[in-house]
Amino acid sequence: MWGKALKTIPRISKEEWNNLDIISQWLIATRSAVFIMTALAAAIGGFMALIAGNFNLANFLAALIGLVFAHASNNLLNDLVDSKKGIDKGNYYRSLYGPQTVEHGLLTQARIIRFIGVTLLVALACGVFLIARTGSGTLYLMLAGLFFLLFYTWPLKYIGLGELTVIVVWGPLMVGGSYYVTTGGEWNWPVALIGLIYALGPTSVLFGKHIDKSEADKIKKVFTLPVILGEKASRYTTIILWVSQYALVGWLIFSGSVGFSLAVVLLALPKFIHTAGVFLNPRPKEKPEGKIGESWPLYLVHQAFIYNKQFGSLFLLGLIIDLVLVKSGLL
Repeated sequence: MWGKALKTIPRISKEEWNNLDIISQWLIATRSAVFIMTALAAAIGGFMALIAGNFNLANFLAALIGLVFAHASNNLLNDLVDSKKGIDKGNYYRSLYGPQTVEHGLLTQARIIRFIGVTLLVALACGVFLIARTGSGTLYLMLAGLFFLLFYTWPLKYIGLGELTVIVVWGPLMVGGSYYVTTGGEWNWPVALIGLIYALGPTSVLFGKHIDKSEADKIKKVFTLPVILGEKASRYTTIILWVSQYALVGWLIFSGSVGFSLAVVLLALPKFIHTAGVFLNPRPKEKPEGKIGESWPLYLVHQAFIYNKQFGSLFLLGLIIDLVLVKSGLL
């Protein structure tokens, strides 16, 4: 179950839930399958520190663990808040694609609060450890991250600022912050730009999710950006985000800020063409036949997630190749 929960969001009955160990329950409740996006962000910051020649392993591991547990805390808090506000009641989208642990009676409110408390405590402990080792700059980064963690679910998501939040969090905060603490307190603006390129991927995944549930959100008065922009404009905006990633990578390469090895992201182009083709068409009203409908009602978000995982992995691979070339004296 650990492996299954890390790969997908399992649909599970209450009886099956009661027979699970505590770690399996935590992995399912936190929707751990999406942690890969956070782990990649931390890894990119870490490899940029390696390329810069200033890498502290203990700081990097604390950043990686802290960010993953912060992401987990946000997912748990999101379920609790949406349940208390009545958003997830009835046949709401969030309750269809996987267990909403509070709404489905898998966790009581008291128990999910304990889950949140322990998970957030781990994240804060990592932050305190890093503040002690790197100074006040890390404190400001942690406070900014805590703000978005606590207020993304409400009110930011409700007023069209959720997507902008993801750009800030997965870019400058996660990638830039991981670099900052791993180097012991150095800042590098090209790293923040690299973080922005990566962050456009998780933002596109959120766009896909919010387009998928935009009709339900309209009824619930949750004004995500796709609800405000409309489905067609949101689908096209998502494609623009992906094109921007390639354009910014090209600019970084030709400006000399990174090595040509980052062009390895071009290997994701076939997947991009396929996924962009899906986004060019309106979202089906009913479950499509075949493999493309396997994750229904996750449709656009599922396609975006698969593409983003490939692009992000290749992006990290390009940085690894760049590191090898630098360390071997070939660059």
